[in-house]
Amino acid sequence: MHKARGFTLIELMVVVAIVAIIASIAIPSYTEQVRKSRRSEAARFVGEMQLELERWRAENPSYDWCGTAGCGSGTYPTEPDAAASPFYTIDIASATASDYSITATPRAGSAQAGDRCGTLTLARGTNQGKPTWGEASCN
Repeated sequence: MHKARGFTLIELMVVVAIVAIIASIAIPSYTEQVRKSRRSEAARFVGEMQLELERWRAENPSYDWCGTAGCGSGTYPTEPDAAASPFYTIDIASATASDYSITATPRAGSAQAGDRCGTLTLARGTNQGKPTWGEASCN
């Protein structure tokens, strides 16, 4: 009698089940690591904005480059290009003579929109120049 070679259906189903279990663990972990790297990118952009504001203040009497007339958001002379951060909107919420506030908000419709950490905020007067996330567990 000739013995058949190959895999049985049971053996194949066991392998498929093992692969499915591994994938169910690996995919969420991978997704969280990708989101974490995007958060790091947002923190870098906020840091760049902070440095630009400090450079501006070193040569001018105020962080507010618009003066009393106001110029709205997104008008800082060296603000990062919007395409440079496809996952976050970086904005200077307020700039006065002695303080400023920079926010990085996840863009609606981007892969970062449902991020558990929320908005990154850097307020010069309140958190000693360190950006903080909306969710405390992310800081």
